[in-house]
Amino acid sequence: MARYTGPVCRLCRREGVKLFLKGDKCRSAKCAMEKRNTTPGQHGQARRQKISEYGMQMREKQKVKRMYGMVEQQFRKYFGMAEKKQGVTGQNLLLLLEQRLDNVVYKMGLAPSRKLARQLIVHNHFCVNGKRVNRPSYLVHEADEIAVSNASKEMPLFKALSERKEQVVPVYTWLTFAADTLTGKIVRLPKRDDITADINEQLIVELYSK
Repeated sequence: MARYTGPVCRLCRREGVKLFLKGDKCRSAKCAMEKRNTTPGQHGQARRQKISEYGMQMREKQKVKRMYGMVEQQFRKYFGMAEKKQGVTGQNLLLLLEQRLDNVVYKMGLAPSRKLARQLIVHNHFCVNGKRVNRPSYLVHEADEIAVSNASKEMPLFKALSERKEQVVPVYTWLTFAADTLTGKIVRLPKRDDITADINEQLIVELYSK
């Protein structure tokens, strides 16, 4: 399956918002959005033309797709799943994306970005309820326990996290995490209010409904 392998900072500049694709760099003064907040390309500094309704819908879809590291085929699959569930389709879509294991690992602070979280999961560094899971798309459920596997706890990334004197507490109320044991738990499934990113999911629904 084709996946974008170019410079990810261009994606943030194209969407005009920070997508936090490079971990700590995105939170520092070195972030490309801080240095050069213009659309990439030779005409990026020119004044932007008025965007059409379709363009707004497309940009919103691209923003969310890139934020969660999806390709088009994957994203459409999740939209189809959201349509079949009871409730509001747009909200269902976002909540399904939030339940992905790579997103949960990222939000627990076990990886600085979703991209690295996917890589760590594929390389068998995590267990869910005591069993190794190597699928980043695995959907977590309430009361699931996510932990770094015993064989991986000596990795520099995880060792530094476990040796912190203070416990790392996620800012998301639907998750808990204990740094000393490198273990987290899904207290409850996420709700729309738990997603703090600036997303207008209705635009995505309108785009796919055409």
